[in-house]
Amino acid sequence: MAKKWYPVIDYLTCVECGTCVAKCPHGVYDTTKAPSPVVKNPELCVDHCHGCGNRCSVGAITYLGEDTGWTPPNGEQLVEESCCSCGCETASEKKIVVEYLYLDLETCDRCIGTDNVLDEVMMTLTPALSIAGFEVEYNKIEMKTAEIAGQYKFLSSPTIRVNGHDICQSVAENSCGCCSDISGTDVNCRVFEYNGEPYEVPPKEMLAEAILNTVFGQIEADCSCREYELPENLQEFYAGKKNKSSCSCGGNCC
Repeated sequence: MAKKWYPVIDYLTCVECGTCVAKCPHGVYDTTKAPSPVVKNPELCVDHCHGCGNRCSVGAITYLGEDTGWTPPNGEQLVEESCCSCGCETASEKKIVVEYLYLDLETCDRCIGTDNVLDEVMMTLTPALSIAGFEVEYNKIEMKTAEIAGQYKFLSSPTIRVNGHDICQSVAENSCGCCSDISGTDVNCRVFEYNGEPYEVPPKEMLAEAILNTVFGQIEADCSCREYELPENLQEFYAGKKNKSSCSCGGNCC
């Protein structure tokens, strides 16, 4: 499938300052061509990331597939000291982007259960946040492949992020029978900790508190834009899933 989101440079407007090339942490631009912004690896761009566009002082960057209503700020909203290019520091103060990242919504009880709880929480919170003047965007993204997982710096399934920040401050996991069956390997999935108790499917109260605390800065949320390596647990999941799908018996012998 062709990549449907990446930066497009207007070279007639670009002043070749090199900011976009220097600030992109995902390797989208060809650094050997700096300061000229040459998009070398569009497949590495994170969907709906406007990091380089938000930093462009002349509005020379737009995005293929743009459907969020974003427009080039032309230097009016530059974040000079920001270390993050995935929106967690450049997002509008009145925009909330909630992302649900998961491995499977067909057979995994943990992913399905968390999805149902999050849907209910978002149905409750969104009207109230809208009244308060917030624009709320809610996205669900399946981590189908290791490449997609790497693109989103995926650490554990399921993951909930608010404006690029994981609502959980640490990763706790235990064995997940459903995902182990999918891959034919031993797979651990996320455990949510709330009031000292572990939950494979988080309670509504936990998600509501975590989302609101992240929005209003009541917790020191973890940024998803740091250096990343696909966890070994997920490497084994994707390798096992690929092996099962390529097996002539459809994985029944694995």
